[in-house]
Amino acid sequence: MSSPQPVTEADIALAVNGENVARRVPVRQNLADFLRDTLGLTGTHVGCEHGVCGACTVRCNGAIVRACLMLAVQADGAEIVTIEGAAVEGDNADVMADLQREFHQRNALQCGFCTPAMLLTAAELITVRPQASRDEIRTHLSGNYCRCTGYQSIVDAVEAVCRKRAGAQP
Repeated sequence: MSSPQPVTEADIALAVNGENVARRVPVRQNLADFLRDTLGLTGTHVGCEHGVCGACTVRCNGAIVRACLMLAVQADGAEIVTIEGAAVEGDNADVMADLQREFHQRNALQCGFCTPAMLLTAAELITVRPQASRDEIRTHLSGNYCRCTGYQSIVDAVEAVCRKRAGAQP
């Protein structure tokens, strides 16, 4: 009697940036590698591979997640939004456009490695707390590392969007 062979691959079906995707994936492949290597969505960056730096941030069923900590098979049936799809996604498109403009104007993007995740995380904050204070902005973005800007310009950009959306002057 032979022992059962371990499962090494699985079929998954999910929506990525509004498009239905079905693939056979290694069961140990993380979502970040699936998005980057299989689907070519390279805006999801891989930094620490431990969920600490935040560079791999995506939205899964509306919630911010670390794609390096989530297996692709765990995303079966989910709706995933990466930075490539965030700017075309309904109400979020306006928030993303405002954030991109402010990041550019305030030089909050420097090398750009953290920028996709910062934008997704900031958009989440603005959606749930459009009148966030500077302290709330800092706290919400604290899971995303930036080695270039010192965060001041990033916080300034997010604050400007919050104020704009609240009708106040930045």
